[in-house]
Amino acid sequence: MRGLVIKNTGSWYHVKTDDGQIIHCKIRGNFRLKGFHSTNPIAVGDYVFIETNQEGTALITKIEDRKNYIIRKSSNLSKQSHILAANVDQCMLFVTVNHPETSTVFIDRFLASTEAYRVPTTLLFNKIDLYDEDELRYIDGLIHLYTTIGYTCIKTSVVTREGIEDLKEKLRGKVTLFSGHSGVGKTTLINEMLPDLDLRVSEISTYHNTGMHTTTYSEMFEIPQSGYIIDTPGIKGFGTFDMEKEEIAHFFPEIFKISKNCRFNNCIHIHEPGCAVLEAVKEHYISESRYHSYLSMMDDDFEEKYRAPF
Repeated sequence: MRGLVIKNTGSWYHVKTDDGQIIHCKIRGNFRLKGFHSTNPIAVGDYVFIETNQEGTALITKIEDRKNYIIRKSSNLSKQSHILAANVDQCMLFVTVNHPETSTVFIDRFLASTEAYRVPTTLLFNKIDLYDEDELRYIDGLIHLYTTIGYTCIKTSVVTREGIEDLKEKLRGKVTLFSGHSGVGKTTLINEMLPDLDLRVSEISTYHNTGMHTTTYSEMFEIPQSGYIIDTPGIKGFGTFDMEKEEIAHFFPEIFKISKNCRFNNCIHIHEPGCAVLEAVKEHYISESRYHSYLSMMDDDFEEKYRAPF
């Protein structure tokens, strides 16, 4: 029997079969993906085959080939990966410049990973109603930066309903991954669009200005007009996984474009003579924040550094 994994609680997978049943499943004991070391070999969004038993549960016996997936370094096991979701059409990265703060390093690491797996990503600047004039100017600066590079940016607020209809239109007919730090408003926005769910909303720690986890597992929600939203637990840092240093520039579109003018074709844009990228940073054609993020990924030995805001 074939079905779609719509929820992963850690020990159980909820699978929606092709005929509409929801069946709780376990992974067969010897289930492994060849050559793939992950904390979760099955992810929300996977299509799988299951064998049911007399208790009404089932075993997952096989996984279909994935169209794509979004992956990051596991927070606990640095040599393993964690799959956020599989078979997605697009990502929405929730960004808040306060309540809590999202750093440009975090944004750029996420974007580089979605570039690597060719998943279109929109930056969703949420909680627009909460910011003062300086914060709004900073957001406008970020939007100018990322739209110039080629990313779609949307301002949203559940309170004022700014951007909500535009977002609904972008979600129509798509499988969309929602991601970002805890407390950036993913759950509140899902409740706004799918009010029958009535999901529990997290609070912000006033001491650390960080969100506290409410979503503890990944889950897919069906959109009435067609499509799915995949809600994921908030993530503190985004450790990139399985990227060769020579490849990283490919996942920064503006760096990759200018790198074709470097003197050496194996230039890694750090100290080489005749580096067009270094010259572009000096002349402000490439932003210092983006180049800083690039360098942080090139020197990815220290696990915690990507959590620091730029």
